[in-house]
Amino acid sequence: MTHRLLADRHLYLCTPDRPDLATFLEACIRGGVDIVQLRDKGLEARPLLARATVAIKVCRDRGVPFILNDRPDLALEVGADGVHVGQDDAPAGLARRILGPDAIVGLSTHAPAQLDASRDQPVDYVSGGPVEATPTKPGRHGTGVGYVSYAVANAGRPVFVTGGVTPNTIGPLLAAGGRRFVVVRWLTEADDPEARARALCTALRRALDNEVGAG
Repeated sequence: MTHRLLADRHLYLCTPDRPDLATFLEACIRGGVDIVQLRDKGLEARPLLARATVAIKVCRDRGVPFILNDRPDLALEVGADGVHVGQDDAPAGLARRILGPDAIVGLSTHAPAQLDASRDQPVDYVSGGPVEATPTKPGRHGTGVGYVSYAVANAGRPVFVTGGVTPNTIGPLLAAGGRRFVVVRWLTEADDPEARARALCTALRRALDNEVGAG
């Protein structure tokens, strides 16, 4: 069963901290981002809490769920909607115990064995990828689109596809079964993040319309 806050959410921004965090998030949300994660491995607890407070205000004002990466304790403290953990982070079960039954708990998966193991964990969604190798995950090889198909078919919960998501790659990812997407560099490196988010949303809608028309 899909968590109520994830229903109809398809464009998930994952961003590090940045000096213009509030205005950047506002622009991305205006362009169509409908879920936000703050992921910054370089910040200590108190600075991360301060920046998460900035982000959560923007998200609350615009009705967008806010997820904090890695730290369920800090997610609880700041009042985040949930936490996202990786394979080497705090266990999903611990995150659930800290945040309670109503929070969103997400988990990264990169291979079929991890995806299979996630079915027994108390998570609301998984991310699948990175489809293409990305500098945000140094040393990790791309999974290819085949893993997208496997994850969507076997996760038993929403799958957010990660790695190289752009308007040009949406079509093949949709063909592989993807319907929800995590975006990082396409937006974080943009001069005009609102326009880029809108372009991605337009590409997604067009690809879905073409798929319906072909069917």
